[in-house]
Amino acid sequence: MKKERPIFDRKNVLITGGAGFIGSHLCDRLIKDHKVICVDNFISGSEENINHLLRDPNFEFIRHDMVEPLELEKMPELKPFKVEFQGIQEVYNLACPTSPKEYNKYPIETLLTNAHGTKNALDIARKFDAKLLHLSSSAIYGEPREDTPFPENYWGYVNPIGPRSCYNEGKRYAESLVLNYRNKYKIDAKIVRTFNVYGPRMKLTDGRMIPDFINQALNNQPITIYGLKEDKSTLCYITDFIEALIRMMKSKESGPINLGQTKSYTYFEIAQKIISLTNSQSKIKFEAPLPYTAKQGIPNIQLAKEKLGWFPIIDLDEGLKRTIDFMKGSKVVGIEQIKI
Repeated sequence: MKKERPIFDRKNVLITGGAGFIGSHLCDRLIKDHKVICVDNFISGSEENINHLLRDPNFEFIRHDMVEPLELEKMPELKPFKVEFQGIQEVYNLACPTSPKEYNKYPIETLLTNAHGTKNALDIARKFDAKLLHLSSSAIYGEPREDTPFPENYWGYVNPIGPRSCYNEGKRYAESLVLNYRNKYKIDAKIVRTFNVYGPRMKLTDGRMIPDFINQALNNQPITIYGLKEDKSTLCYITDFIEALIRMMKSKESGPINLGQTKSYTYFEIAQKIISLTNSQSKIKFEAPLPYTAKQGIPNIQLAKEKLGWFPIIDLDEGLKRTIDFMKGSKVVGIEQIKI
């Protein structure tokens, strides 16, 4: 029987990749009730995402690459967290470069973060007998071969040497690592598979559809769709997604469980909505798909509904309004970043 560690006031929660888009929103949610240790190396995360938390005594940021082992109990800045006595109660493993257009820039980093980074997060969970939630991706399914939602028992159709292989295969390997740690070491390790999530704090220059479309609309530039008029995507708003993560961590489920929006829109429909919401003069144009883009699949979220009592509630119009309002405040920064 493992020795129980005392919890002095709040749980200690570790979030790897905590300065990223999703990670920073998760920090915001968890800091209300827990002590949060945020780890990031800023490959795709940003200090701006967590600046508002740095003065909170229940928050500590550690700049670290999860490819390297992390000994939390030896870090003097974590003395108020009493890690050597209390340990860590929960680990959210989000660390991974995620910019589609930078897969060629960070291919090795992406692979190693999914491999060594996930192993190091699992070792922390094993050391402290903590619960771990690993954020996998719909990328493990590859491209859809027919127009039906992906169930969790679908094995996938993935090109292991394609332009996206460092991310897709990295995520597949990471899931296997989580599963085998759970089986061998009997740790409470969970997996969710993330479909497209959007909202404030999305990186303005990482090549994703929503920030690209909004930037172009705000500047009255042509909105460029790389693909066909009938190409579709699903979009889950960030607050809905964070709620699902919290429910998954609290549950007895191990997954994998799909998390995403089931209603799909064509890229053309999404572009039209953004033009209308921004009162833009932008026109829509079509270009050939970029090498790192892929046809998007739709999630089957029946398991999330049954096991977590979760489904997304923010509709696309409301989510886009909130995202546009945020990006209007970042407009000048966004333009400067695009020119670099």
